[in-house]
Amino acid sequence: MPVSYSKDLRERVIRAWEAKEGSQRQLAQRFKVSLSFVRNLLRQYRTNGQIEAKRRGGYQKPTIVNEHLSFIQFLVEGKNDLLLRELCDRYAEHTGINVSITTMHRAVEKLGLRVKKKVFMPASKIAHECKS
Repeated sequence: MPVSYSKDLRERVIRAWEAKEGSQRQLAQRFKVSLSFVRNLLRQYRTNGQIEAKRRGGYQKPTIVNEHLSFIQFLVEGKNDLLLRELCDRYAEHTGINVSITTMHRAVEKLGLRVKKKVFMPASKIAHECKS
């Protein structure tokens, strides 16, 4: 995974730029960094005075908050053959927040619950199994 340039390097580029020791392109060559890094660093410095690297990645807030997990648990325990799509629909009716099937699946797993799948069996297969 790529690593951000050090704060020391960033400070040296800024000092050289403030001292007018060369163009952006020359500074990029001198410090062996890309021209786009120098441009972005200078833009960030002029805009808000910061030279620190921006946060990379990070924590994404869950769509289904802990307060709503009890509602999902209530739904699943009441009728555990609901499809995840049906759970999503009922959750949206209750909270006004639409969630994907994947998000609902993660919430059900987080609760340690299981959702049974409805099994659709064609009548011809049922008749065949009854004969056996």
